[in-house]
Amino acid sequence: MISPLDEHNAALLSRVHPPDWQNPAPQPLYDLVAIGGGTAGLVAAAGTAGLGGKVALVERHLLGGDCLNYGCVPSKALLAAARAAYDVQRASEFGVQGSGFSVQEADFAAVMSRLRRLRAEISENDSAQRFQKLGVDVFLGDARFTGGQSVEVEGQSLRFKRCVIATGARAAVPDVPGLAGVGYVTNETVFSLTELPRRLIVMGGGPIGCELAQGFCRLGSDVTLVQRGSRLLPKDEPEAAEIIATQFARESIRLLLDSQPVRADAAPGGKRFIVQAAGREHSLDADAILVAAGRMPNVEGLNLAAAGVEHSSRGVIVNDYLQTANPRIFAAGDIIGGHQFTHAADAMARICIQNAFFSLGPFGRKRLSRLVVPWTTYTDPEVAHVGLTLQQAAERGIELDSYREDLRRVDRAILDGDDSGFAVMHCRRGSPQVVGCTIVARHAGEMIGEVSLLMTAGIPLSKLASTIHCYPTQVEVLKRLGDQYNKRRLTRRVASWLKSIIAWRS
Repeated sequence: MISPLDEHNAALLSRVHPPDWQNPAPQPLYDLVAIGGGTAGLVAAAGTAGLGGKVALVERHLLGGDCLNYGCVPSKALLAAARAAYDVQRASEFGVQGSGFSVQEADFAAVMSRLRRLRAEISENDSAQRFQKLGVDVFLGDARFTGGQSVEVEGQSLRFKRCVIATGARAAVPDVPGLAGVGYVTNETVFSLTELPRRLIVMGGGPIGCELAQGFCRLGSDVTLVQRGSRLLPKDEPEAAEIIATQFARESIRLLLDSQPVRADAAPGGKRFIVQAAGREHSLDADAILVAAGRMPNVEGLNLAAAGVEHSSRGVIVNDYLQTANPRIFAAGDIIGGHQFTHAADAMARICIQNAFFSLGPFGRKRLSRLVVPWTTYTDPEVAHVGLTLQQAAERGIELDSYREDLRRVDRAILDGDDSGFAVMHCRRGSPQVVGCTIVARHAGEMIGEVSLLMTAGIPLSKLASTIHCYPTQVEVLKRLGDQYNKRRLTRRVASWLKSIIAWRS
């Protein structure tokens, strides 16, 4: 189920899939059945139970889902170690002389042991025992709909008033001849490695591919990233992708853009991957191939037709209230496509609770389309974004005023040696209403929340200029954008009027 089975993974499994777990006897009728024990299912279950509802939670594999077991938690542990290795390498840039540490000396086995230890510690939050104490009936096994208000788990029937499908998604594996034969890893298996791949090929230039390519490079792998498209991070602003590509070149990560996989073969001592790029074939030798080429929904085995639930290749189909074609059944998280982030799944689960039980009276129903969802790609520098990009605004016919500031003009970024980046804010033409923002900075993910608040609360950009930020901090870059907005409003006529007031007061 998960490897290696050391003390840390044994502790993990004892919480998220206890080997001796006994499913409870089902209650006659549940207020909510949550199918899937990832973020959306856990939040929906805990939230409903906390409000006094009778809840069943079903998970066929590991509670905590992708985030805890194969995504956010282990990847950020690995990236933290990789960043530490990189910072030691850069120490001489700050006048710090060490003993000649080189990235090849990183103890990969120790890095991965730390990863497994921290993941096991964090898993307590998602454990079967914790949810049992919250009053949730936890069922481990495969769920299969048997009707519009019932689901079967391990031979037991669970009847419900409402249901949330939150079975998530998994790595999509391209149909490349020979790939299955030579073997590959995905985000579900890469964190089980105990030896560092000396040569690593990464298929995919999206967030997962970029993060892990840089992380493994900094830990000592010779990395080649193969991307079908013309640039990295295609959902982000092109300038952000350019900065990441430049940083990758600085770290000797080889990029093959506009590349089409041809086939994979066995090779002496490893694997051989053939790609076509720039009109010719390239032969790449590697010890491991990491597939990070998109996601596909986990709908198999659910028998959705029996419940009247429709789905497509993107996942379960829902309306703006997260209802499926069966109004008693909702869906949330990666299973519906769209924003496939832990924090988005959390927000969707809360929408499901409100719309399932509290849509009448003063509460009303919440809409998926009203969510302001930021995201961050945890490369170094990080790329954080919320709202519209320039391209999206143009496609929708929305005219923008944009305000941009480089980190090389921000004192703290200069002092930290982290001045490769920028912040750009997009407002509706002639308005202080923020509709989008991209930040490229080492801690961009910590900074984007301020912009999310502006957008969620309808706070005008001008307020950033009058908000006191600590000096020196990198987040001052956002205050500078507020200053730019105010300066742009200062027309010649207004400037002349203000000047006359100053002269009169003197």
